[in-house]
Amino acid sequence: MLKERVADDIYVFTSELYVKVTAGAILTSQGVVVIDTLLFPQETSEILNLLRRKSRKPIIYVINTHHHSDHVYGNYLFDGSEIIAHELCRQMLQKYGEGELSGAKEQIPELAEVQIRLPTITFTNELTLRLGNKTLRLMHTPGTTPDSIVVHVKEDKVLFAGDTVMPVPYIVAGNRLELMESLQAIEKLNVENIVQGHGGVILRGEIKETLKSNIAYLDTIYQKVRQKVEAGAPRDELRQIDIESCGKSRIPLDGLVEDLHQANLEVLYDQLISEKKKKT
Repeated sequence: MLKERVADDIYVFTSELYVKVTAGAILTSQGVVVIDTLLFPQETSEILNLLRRKSRKPIIYVINTHHHSDHVYGNYLFDGSEIIAHELCRQMLQKYGEGELSGAKEQIPELAEVQIRLPTITFTNELTLRLGNKTLRLMHTPGTTPDSIVVHVKEDKVLFAGDTVMPVPYIVAGNRLELMESLQAIEKLNVENIVQGHGGVILRGEIKETLKSNIAYLDTIYQKVRQKVEAGAPRDELRQIDIESCGKSRIPLDGLVEDLHQANLEVLYDQLISEKKKKT
């Protein structure tokens, strides 16, 4: 697992085992806040061991940016910490968590000890935490999933964006227009570092262009898929719309972004076909 410090007492951890998913830790005079808990217990345990060396304060809060397994499976290792998330995150984990975990354990032996631990504190729009000299603003930012949130550490101008910001926007389980609105809301924040849900930290000089690029991508794929649907093209022709023609690189996340891109195209195609059928 990779570790870097992005501000005083703020750390980012990047998995080397699962598509560069990230977690974070904010150390304050009152206690520690952890943001997301990764997929594999061995990497989550590395975070715990480091935090014990860095701070004698307890881990007061764990914040889940959304319900996906690679962001919540480590929750059970934070016994005694309150877990904060959007209300929809708790509902989705209650409904789907145990079943999905059972299936995952059959495929991945390393998850044998994992248990679903639900959020204990939830909110629906915004929540502000104040610990020591840190102010954390938690904001609902739907789009990649209905329950997605971001965490803005105001004094340090750091944003933990979860999957709301990724090397390529992902809308298969979400909504394109909602994600565009969430990215526009992030544009208005005073931030100098954005921690993506997967991949590297976006630095101050890159933030404006990255957010605009993500918004433009979401518009571009919609226009390109709509043209295919209006022309009566079969689903297979979506392969002709490569990621680079939509303004994004195929390199990040070891090339996985190309798969995410194609999945985006397919979900938009199905939506537009459904809308077309309703009109006829």
